[in-house]
Amino acid sequence: MNKIWGIFLITITVFSCKNDSKSLELTQEAIEKENAMVSVVPKPLMKFGFNLDNFEVKKDTIRYGDSFGELMLQHKVEYPKIAKISKDFKDTFDVRKIRVGKPYTILKSKDTTETAQVFIYENDVVNYTVVDLRDSVSAYRDKNKVKYVNREASGVIETSLSEAILAQGIDYKVTNDLSEIYAWTIDFFRLQKGDKFKVIYKEKYINDSIYAGAEPIEAAYFEHNGRPIYAFAYENDSLKKIVDYYDDEANNLRRTFLRAPVQFSRISSRYNLKRKIRFYGNRIRPHKGTDYAAPVGTPILATANGTVTESTRRGGNGKYVKIRHNATYSTQYLHMKKQNVKKGQYVRQGDVIGWIGMTGNTSGPHVCYRFWRNGRQVDPLREKLPKAKPLAVDLQPAYFEYVNPLKDQLDCMAYPEIAEPMQEADDLLTLNQ
Repeated sequence: MNKIWGIFLITITVFSCKNDSKSLELTQEAIEKENAMVSVVPKPLMKFGFNLDNFEVKKDTIRYGDSFGELMLQHKVEYPKIAKISKDFKDTFDVRKIRVGKPYTILKSKDTTETAQVFIYENDVVNYTVVDLRDSVSAYRDKNKVKYVNREASGVIETSLSEAILAQGIDYKVTNDLSEIYAWTIDFFRLQKGDKFKVIYKEKYINDSIYAGAEPIEAAYFEHNGRPIYAFAYENDSLKKIVDYYDDEANNLRRTFLRAPVQFSRISSRYNLKRKIRFYGNRIRPHKGTDYAAPVGTPILATANGTVTESTRRGGNGKYVKIRHNATYSTQYLHMKKQNVKKGQYVRQGDVIGWIGMTGNTSGPHVCYRFWRNGRQVDPLREKLPKAKPLAVDLQPAYFEYVNPLKDQLDCMAYPEIAEPMQEADDLLTLNQ
C-alpha cells in the first residue's frame, strides 16, 4: 500500500511539474507578444526637419498664376506675416522668383482652423527653403541628406554620343558634361563610328533610393579617330580655385574659344566664299558665316569672354549680338529669336547670349556664326584657336600624384560588348555543311 501511495505521489508530482512548466511557457509567450506589440510602435515620419505627424500636410506644385501671397492667404496666414517675409527675408526667399512646376509643402495646424504653420519650397531635389510662420516669422535654407555613389561608365559610339550614353541608362547630364570637357579638342559634329569614351563620376541619392542627379565628371578618356585624350578635373589654385580639366601631361583642355555657339546641333551651311544661290540666278554670293541649325529657342552661347559691342536688329541679319573678345578677335551671332545681353555688357565663355530664331533673311531656324580676326571674316573651323595656359609647373607634382590613380582606373575599365552583326544565310549554310 505504501508503495502504491508512493507511486501515486510521484505521478502527481510529475504531472504537477508539467503543468507548472506549461504555465511558465504560456506566461513567457505572453510577455514576448506584449514586448513585440510595444516594439512595433511606428517611427515618426520626418521630412525637412519636421515631424509630419504633428501637422496636416498639403503637397502641391507652383502653377501658372500662383503667387506666394495668394497661397498664404488661401491658408489663413495674416497679411502682416506675408509682408514681413517679402520684405525682411528676400535674400533667403525671394517671393517674386517662385517658378511654375516647383514642388512645395504646407504644414498646417491640426485644429479646426488648419492655418499654415510652415511653407517649404523645393528649389531642386536637394535644396529647399523653409518659411516658418509660427510666432516670430523666419526663413532659412537647408538641404536633404545626400548619399554619393561612385560610378564608372564607358561606351563605343555607333551613331552618336548621346545614344551611346543613354543606351546604358546613364544620366543625360553626363553627355552634356563630356561634350563640354572636350568642346575645344574634339569636333562633336564629326564623331566617327568606333570612337570610345570612359568616365568616372558620382551619382547623388536622397534617402538612399531617390535619384538626385550626377555630379560633374571627375575623370574621362575619349578616343577620337584613334587619338586618346585624357581629362582630369583639378582645382587650379593660380586661377582662384577654379576647377578646370587637364590632360595626362597637365595641358589645359580648354581653348580661348568654343568650337560652336550651340550644343548638339548640326552645321547646315559652312563658310564658303564661292557659294552659288539658285534664287539669285546661281550668282556667287559668299557666305562668310557658319550656320548651326537647331530648334527655335535653343540657347546660343558666347564662344569666348568679351564685351558686347552690338545687340540690335538690322536688315537680313535679324536680331543679333556681336562680341569683341580682344584686339584680335570678334564674333557675331545672327537670326536670334531674342537677345539675352545688352551693349556694353561683359560676358563669359558659355554664357547664354540669346536664343535660336528665324529673324531676318532665313529659311529655317539657325544661328549664323561669324568670326573676325584682325577685322577680317575667317572660317572659325579652320582657325588654330589659341590654347589656355597649362597647369603651373609648381602645381604639377601634386597634380600628377592626384591623377595617376584615376588614370590607372580609366585604363583598367572595359568597354561594353557590342553584338556582332548576323552572318548572311549563305555563310550559315556553308558552316552547317
